[in-house]
Amino acid sequence: MEAGQAGDYSGLKAVFFNGTLKKSPQTSNTDGLIAISRRIMEKQGVTTRLIRTVDHDIASGVYPDMTQYGWATDEWPELYPAVQEADIVVLAGPIWLGDNSSQTKKLIERLYAHSGELNGKGQWAFYPKVGGALVSGNEDGIKHCAMNLLYSLQHIGFSIPPQADAGWIGPVGPGPSYLDEGSGGPESDFTNRNVTFMTWNLMHLAGILKAAGGYPAYGNLPEEWDAGTRFDFENPEYRGP
Repeated sequence: MEAGQAGDYSGLKAVFFNGTLKKSPQTSNTDGLIAISRRIMEKQGVTTRLIRTVDHDIASGVYPDMTQYGWATDEWPELYPAVQEADIVVLAGPIWLGDNSSQTKKLIERLYAHSGELNGKGQWAFYPKVGGALVSGNEDGIKHCAMNLLYSLQHIGFSIPPQADAGWIGPVGPGPSYLDEGSGGPESDFTNRNVTFMTWNLMHLAGILKAAGGYPAYGNLPEEWDAGTRFDFENPEYRGP
């Protein structure tokens, strides 16, 4: 690929999770940010899907199916295939009390439930998926919320490209939300630039990893480690005085 040219991303799939507390069809300001990113991806042939978690009966917990742990119902097992099929996973949501919403945090816990599973190479299940974060609100906290989301994603196996987060907040204190008339949100050059850069970097990294067949299956295989393979790790022999 020459400098200044986009790659072919038509084979990629992306899923956006919106952690708003508002059930459909209520307006979600976070959807405004998601829409920018989805439009760019879809122009490049990426197949996208949006899931508003509050519209689904997702149990709280850190296991793949919480009906096996006392919950009467749990829709997460029906939603999780969207993650399995995706090359790009974007966690999006509002700021409440300076932090991510309860819906966003619940989603992280349910993703964590699968972090011990393996992919076809024997690596952790989320290799080589790419993750990003979108945050909306009318109080400070974008960087704090994005930091939590991106750390959580990389910790369970997602790859994070440069500038993989974006957001919008109004003035400190009660004020207009992103999609409110006159808020200035949709016109914010800073926000629009960051969402655009994030979107392209997600596609770039996902495309690179997919073309390479993912990460090499060496030095990152938990079952081989458990079997005694040490991948060049050396534990220095203890020598007493």
